[in-house]
Amino acid sequence: MYNTRDLITEIIDSAVRKRLPLIALLGIFLPATAGAAPTRIDSDDRTYENCMRLSRTDPDAALEAALAWQDMGGGGAARHCVAATYFSLGQYEQAATRFEKLAGEMNDAPEPQRAAILAQAGTAWFRAEEMERAFAAQSAALELAPDDTEILIDRAMTLAGAKNYWEAIDDLNQVVARNPDRIEALVLRASAYRFVDAIPLAREDAEAAFRLAPERPEVLLEYGILQRLANDRDGARQSWLKLIRLHEGTPAADAAQRNLELLDVKVR
Repeated sequence: MYNTRDLITEIIDSAVRKRLPLIALLGIFLPATAGAAPTRIDSDDRTYENCMRLSRTDPDAALEAALAWQDMGGGGAARHCVAATYFSLGQYEQAATRFEKLAGEMNDAPEPQRAAILAQAGTAWFRAEEMERAFAAQSAALELAPDDTEILIDRAMTLAGAKNYWEAIDDLNQVVARNPDRIEALVLRASAYRFVDAIPLAREDAEAAFRLAPERPEVLLEYGILQRLANDRDGARQSWLKLIRLHEGTPAADAAQRNLELLDVKVR
């Protein structure tokens, strides 16, 4: 005879088994700064691992199970799964406040783990377009883990989203100094340099990223923009056409299509 905890575990287990192919696909395309999903609370409980997977594949079912588990005394693991599930559902403010509350309750946890939860709160606030709150959470995370380049990239994205481009560049400089081949940092810094009209520096970063990853969508998009600014219209066109061919249907490909349309208007 099942108790409630066993029943929740079985429900989650069954749902996860049915969706394993989707899990595999998500694993291929998730970026390094993917927000709520990658961080884990230390737990040997199979319910937690299944709940976190289900939060990515069937968040509606995951939320019901996670809230029930939380009410049963599931502790930090259950609360983390609830927050991650709200993130997957697109309820970013709800997720952010829960991540922040959880981080505040983790006084005995290792600092890197608390930093990771605060970083998740920052990502959720960023997705909610609450840039000041995102910056505050990410800055608090960096106080605990000052050498974490993932959090530095996240905070740079927040700063750029708030149009604080030079401050974003400062964070990205730290990332590139530690890892000169970090493509995300190079592309983001190229974009930030472009917005402050430091075009030669932007071009340098975009070219470095292109040498490292000539087929990455964000690389091709930014590289094409800088080619256009240099009046290399044919080069820009080829970069954007390549992006659309390789990554049709992605946000980057849609942006490339809009840029192509604007390019054609200007040519005429």
